[in-house]
Amino acid sequence: MDAMVAEKVAPVRPLAPYIGGKRNLSRRLVERINAMPHATYAEVFVGMGGVFFRRDRRPNAEVINDWSEDVSTFFRVVQRHYQPFMDMLRWQVTSRAGFEKLAALPPESLTDLERSARFLYLQRLAFGGHVARRNFGVIPTGPARFDVTKLGPMVEAAHERLSGVVIERLPWAEFIARYDRAGTLFYLDPPYHGCEGDYGKGMFGREEFEQMAQVLRGISGRFILSLNDRPEVRRIFAGFDIEAVGVRYTIGGQAKAMTGREVIISK
Repeated sequence: MDAMVAEKVAPVRPLAPYIGGKRNLSRRLVERINAMPHATYAEVFVGMGGVFFRRDRRPNAEVINDWSEDVSTFFRVVQRHYQPFMDMLRWQVTSRAGFEKLAALPPESLTDLERSARFLYLQRLAFGGHVARRNFGVIPTGPARFDVTKLGPMVEAAHERLSGVVIERLPWAEFIARYDRAGTLFYLDPPYHGCEGDYGKGMFGREEFEQMAQVLRGISGRFILSLNDRPEVRRIFAGFDIEAVGVRYTIGGQAKAMTGREVIISK
């Protein structure tokens, strides 16, 4: 296969909601990613893979990264320990008591398999896909949100899609420095400007946006970055291509939607 020719693959559904996930923007982002020839696809803040899994092309190399230990451990387990992971999920049911009990457990006290099962359970059930401040989410008119009979095929598809993918847990700037070269396309989905604390204490600071713009101005590869449309964002990333996109947001599966604007920034 030519270094810049990507193999066609079937998109996969992300396994759980994640705050800031790009469900409403993913089609436009995938179009932009496909339009940029690249030999390596490197996703800097993968979250639950809202863009990674929805892509329909696979280049020679794929690397995903997240500084969250829950996220990086989860993807390593799904990639390498699919069957024992499914065995851990098999008897879980949708339960407020179960949710609150698992939420109270310190994740660092668990094995990798236990930690990953806890993470998936909490993210499937947390209102709005929240990470730092999780509350049990309920859809009164819908089915249980943690149903292993439906989740099993999704985990299997994610397991197969992750074959050959490198999984990193590095600070974002270190990750970019390690994988930057001509032919690399970075996709960055950092916390929204003004919402830096949504992913936990010490995960990302507002001052890092300035550093990010400086780093991206000096890379050898190319990048696509998605953020909320704010004057501060446009000032920090001035000089790059900036496309404004209207989006509709729903929270917790509710029918009522809000509209907003995001920007796709690229080089």
